[in-house]
Amino acid sequence: MSTTVLDVQARNRARIKVPHKKAIAIFVAPFATLFTLFYLIPIGYAVWQSMLVIEREGTYGEPREVFGGLSQYAQVMDSGPFWESVGRVLLFGVVQVPVMLGLALLFALLLDSPLVKGRRFFRLAFFAPYAVPGVIAAIMWGFLYSPNLSPFKPLTQEVGFLSADLVLWSMANVVTWVYVGYNMLIIYSSLLAIPTEIYEAARLDGASQARIAWAIKIPLVMPAIILTAIFSIIGTLQLLAEPQVFRTFTSAVSSTFTPNLLVYTTSSVPNVSLAAAYSVVLALATFILSFTFLKVTQRKAFQ
Repeated sequence: MSTTVLDVQARNRARIKVPHKKAIAIFVAPFATLFTLFYLIPIGYAVWQSMLVIEREGTYGEPREVFGGLSQYAQVMDSGPFWESVGRVLLFGVVQVPVMLGLALLFALLLDSPLVKGRRFFRLAFFAPYAVPGVIAAIMWGFLYSPNLSPFKPLTQEVGFLSADLVLWSMANVVTWVYVGYNMLIIYSSLLAIPTEIYEAARLDGASQARIAWAIKIPLVMPAIILTAIFSIIGTLQLLAEPQVFRTFTSAVSSTFTPNLLVYTTSSVPNVSLAAAYSVVLALATFILSFTFLKVTQRKAFQ
C-alpha cells in the first residue's frame, strides 16, 4: 500500500509543470554565461594546463608543450617549499581568524547594545579600513613597521616587526585591521534581524545586557559567524598581497612564503604548468578545509 502511494506521489510530481520556464531561463542566462566564462572555463583550463610538461630537443632546442599526465602533481607532492608555505598559512589562520572574528563579534555586539551612543560613527569607523585596498594597507603598515621609515622609530628599532620571527604576525595585524569591519557588518546585520520581542522577554525575566548577548544574541547569530569563518579560511589560504608587498621591506619574506606567492613566482619563471598544478592542489585543499569546517559546525549553524 505504501509503495503504491509513493508511486502515485512520484507520478504527480512528474506531471507538475514549472510555470514561466522562458522567464526563468532569461534571468538565469546572464549569470550562467558569466559563471561559465569566468569560473568554469578558467578552472578547466588550469586543470588541462597542469597536465602539460615542457620538452626540448637537446639543450637549446625549441620548447614545446606535451601531455605529461600527473607528472606536475608529483612535483607538487614532493615540493618542500609548497608544503612549508601551506603549513605557514595554516598557522596564520589558526591564530588570526579567531582573533579577527572575536573582535568582529565584540564590535557587532557593542553596536547592537542600547548602552552605546554614536552607533553610526562607530559603524563607519570600524568599516572604514575595509575600504582601503589590501595593497595600500600593506604598504602603509610596511612603512609603520620599518625601523628606518616609521614615525615610531623608538618602538620599531627595539621590536623587529619585520624580522623572521614576527613578520607573519605583522601581516596578521594588517589582515585583521582590514577585515574586522567587514565581518562585523555581516554579524551586525544578523543581529538586526533578531526580533526585539525576544530581548523584551529576557529583560522582563531580569536578564542583563551581558546575559542577553551571551545566551540569546551569540547563539542566534552563529550562522553568520560560521559564514564569516568560512570566508576567512578561504581568504587565509589565498594570502598574497601582504607578503608580496612586505618582500620590499624585509628579506624575511621569501618568494615561497605563502602558497599563492609561490604560484606567482613559479608562473614568472615561467613554468605555467607547474604553477597551474600548485593552484589546483591549493584549490582542492581550500575546498576540503572549508567544507570540513562547515560540516563540523553545521548543526550549530543551522539548528
